Amino acid sequence: MTDEVPGEVTDTAPYGGEPETSDSLKAFGEVVKAFRRRAGLTQEQFAPMVGYSVPTIASIEQGRRLPSADFVERAEQVLDAFEVIRAAAKHLARKPGLASWFRQWAKLEAEAVTLYTYENRLVPGLLQTPAYARTLFEEQIPALGDEEIESKLTARVERTKLLTDRPHTIYSFIVEEHVLRRQMGSPEVMREQITHILDICARRNIDIQIMPQTRGHHAGLDGPLQLLETPENKWYAYCEGQRAAHLLTDPKEISILQKRYARMRAQALSIEKSVSLLREMRGAP
Repeated sequence: MTDEVPGEVTDTAPYGGEPETSDSLKAFGEVVKAFRRRAGLTQEQFAPMVGYSVPTIASIEQGRRLPSADFVERAEQVLDAFEVIRAAAKHLARKPGLASWFRQWAKLEAEAVTLYTYENRLVPGLLQTPAYARTLFEEQIPALGDEEIESKLTARVERTKLLTDRPHTIYSFIVEEHVLRRQMGSPEVMREQITHILDICARRNIDIQIMPQTRGHHAGLDGPLQLLETPENKWYAYCEGQRAAHLLTDPKEISILQKRYARMRAQALSIEKSVSLLREMRGAP
């Protein structure tokens, strides 16, 4: 993590963030698998030793998931890999499915122990269904080619796995009601999206609240924001707009956003009322 330019996104890390399927990812996965087997470990035995789930280990070994810097270091140490795993990680290819300004945040997001998200434009990426995400990419301006759409969709879908791969991370989402009422794609796409959010609500570590349209002024009117806490208990904030974003590291600025988010949690509908409204929007199952 670099802080040479406080408050701005930099893109200096050689690995971490969103996934793509590539020869370099597959090669890295084979290296990890070879050293794991050399150590006489199954994926089930190896996973708790490095602090990741078995599905995450499987995805990395199959070349479907970009490893975080933390995974690389833990795997190198646990498997006593003679620096081979670290060396292999340096050659992982950049991923075309991820916006450049989001890469550093994606690295942090993948390791977060706490993640708060407020969104007033569209369904947060971590909550999006493939059909909803595809609609966004197909309608993007400037228009994307078919390969770009598929690349971005693959990255988006893989990123949503954080919600299931990291059951000990605490997630909180506050979404404006109008976002969920906006017809993004067909009625079936929105019905599936709302059903998916209802399913996510059932997870013990995930809270989803709706900011009702009847709420006038509230603490989030300056725009969408995300806050996260790292395993070292350091907090970061991320704010995104038209073609740009800011990764905030200043504790004073982050404190202001934490206070706003806390106020929004009180101003939004309760979790129970949010679920009731979502069921009303979806209609009969």
